[in-house]
Amino acid sequence: RFQLTYLFPFLLSADRYILTSTVPGLLSVFHDQEMTETVHDTNGHGYLATLVGKNGRLVILRVHSHGLVTIDLQCYEEDNIAQLDNLLNALEKKLKVLLKGNIIRIKRLPALVRGAEVDRYWPTTDGRLIEYDIDQVVYEEDSAYQNIKILHSHQFGNILVLNGDINMAESDLAYTQAIMGSGKENYADKEVLVLGGGDGGILAEVVKQKPKMITMVEISFSSVIDGCKIHMRKTCGNMLDSLTGDCYQILVQDCVPVLKKYVQEGRTFDYVINDLTAIPISTEPEEDSTWEFLRLILDLSIKVLHPNGKYFTQGNSVNLTEALSLYEEQLGKLSCPVDFSKEVVCVPSYLELWVFYTIWKK
Repeated sequence: RFQLTYLFPFLLSADRYILTSTVPGLLSVFHDQEMTETVHDTNGHGYLATLVGKNGRLVILRVHSHGLVTIDLQCYEEDNIAQLDNLLNALEKKLKVLLKGNIIRIKRLPALVRGAEVDRYWPTTDGRLIEYDIDQVVYEEDSAYQNIKILHSHQFGNILVLNGDINMAESDLAYTQAIMGSGKENYADKEVLVLGGGDGGILAEVVKQKPKMITMVEISFSSVIDGCKIHMRKTCGNMLDSLTGDCYQILVQDCVPVLKKYVQEGRTFDYVINDLTAIPISTEPEEDSTWEFLRLILDLSIKVLHPNGKYFTQGNSVNLTEALSLYEEQLGKLSCPVDFSKEVVCVPSYLELWVFYTIWKK
C-alpha cells in the first residue's frame, strides 16, 4: 500500500488582498469534496490549513506572504484517481477565475509515490531528484564491499546500482565506448588491463577488437559478476560465463596488490582502463579515504603503463566542476608526470552529462 502526493505550487502577485481573498475560493473546492479544514497559527507567516476527507485524503494548503501558494494532496493507491484529477482540475479552473491576470506561474506536478515496493527515485550527483520507470528488483545482494541491486527499467533495460548509485544500464553503450577512447583506439594485439568493470561491458567490447590479452581485476565476483552474467547479458554477452577465454582472464582479487606485483615485475600494458569508482563528490582530498584510494590507483596504474600507453577513466558529472578541478590537480602530483584530455558524454541512464579522462605519460 503506497501513498501518492500531488504537488500543486503556483505563484501570485504579492498583494495582501489578492492572497487573502484567494483562500475562501480554494476552500470552497475542498468543501465540495466533503473535506473539513483546520487552520493553524503561523505567527504572522502567511496562511496554513490542513483538510481531511474520505479514504484518508489529506490536503496541506499554504499561502506565503511573498505570493507562493502550495497545495499538497496526499492519498492512497486505492483512492479514486479520476476523482482526484477532477478535484485538481476544479482547483486550477477556480484559480484562473478568481485570480484572472494575477497568476505569475501555475504548474501541476506528477504525483510522488512514497512507500512503493520498488523505489523509483534516485538522485543525480548534483542533488536533483530523478524518477525512473523502474518496476522490478531483479537481483539484490550484499557483498563484503557493497550493496548490489539490478533494477528493471522499461526505458533503459536492467540497471546495475552499487551502494545506491546508478552504475550502468543495458542502454549505456555510450559509457563503455567513452571509457575505451570513443572509437579512436586500436586494441588489436594489445595488452589491456581493466580495473573493476564487473558488469562485463568493457570486456565484451574490447574482446571484439582481438587484443593480445585482457586482464580484468574485479574483487566482487560472487555478487557483481554473478548478478550481471544473468541479468545484464545485453551488456556483457557471454563474457562472464567463464573466468578465462582465448584473449582474456578475470582475476577475482583486490587490484591494489595486483598492481603492486606488476610494478615489482616491471610488467606494462598498452591500455589501463579504470572502471572502479567515479571521482568523489567530496572536495576534501586530505580527509576523504576515497580520494586516497583514487590517488594510489592512479600512481600504480601509470607505473604499469607502457611509455606510449593510455589510461582511461570516468570522472563525474559535468556539473561537479570543483571536484573535477581537484582531480586534475591530483594528476599533477603523481610520481610520473602526465598529460590528459577529457570528453563530455551523455550516458542515457545517468540523465546527466558525464566526464571521461584520457591520461598518458609526458
